[in-house]
Amino acid sequence: MAVLITGGARSGKSRFAEQLAAHRYKRGIYIATSEALDQEMADRIAKHQAERAQSGFSWQTLEEPLHLSEALHKLATGQQTDMEQTVVLVDCLTLWLSNWFFMLDVEHQGSSKLHAVVLALAEQVRNYPYPLIIVSNELGDGIVPADALSRSYRDEAGRLNQAIAEHCEQVFLVTAGIPVDLKRIAYRWEEQ
Repeated sequence: MAVLITGGARSGKSRFAEQLAAHRYKRGIYIATSEALDQEMADRIAKHQAERAQSGFSWQTLEEPLHLSEALHKLATGQQTDMEQTVVLVDCLTLWLSNWFFMLDVEHQGSSKLHAVVLALAEQVRNYPYPLIIVSNELGDGIVPADALSRSYRDEAGRLNQAIAEHCEQVFLVTAGIPVDLKRIAYRWEEQ
């Protein structure tokens, strides 16, 4: 079962994802996509690590800033035991996307490579045989960014969230720490 958890910055997404994992499963594999490129990010990472360590839930942490679909594939086909009771939690997709933006020249020639890695990830989510929780940010609700690269990033993040949500059984929007199950309340097109 795949679950997407999205929302704004500091909305409670990661906390809800970790609580959901602990409520449903025996142990977790935490795939961190962020890199400590400055002190503020290093402090955030350390805070999240400390919270996981104190949670009482068994977490194994893997750091994978770019090759996320490959990491998921390796976990799905590896020699892990009791994976039905182990959840893989990816935190977060928008940091993963920004890592690709920094690596590629997306404005000029990198967009085809970016689309390929997004499609590969969506396919991996669609076929993932074990429990999977994915955290992402909802970026399109704010003001329109002033520069073309930031607008492109916002647009790609929206497309990425749609591509992943399509293959998830549950999609939660977290606002002010309150999770809402979007697929449960989503509009259903009637057969004509």
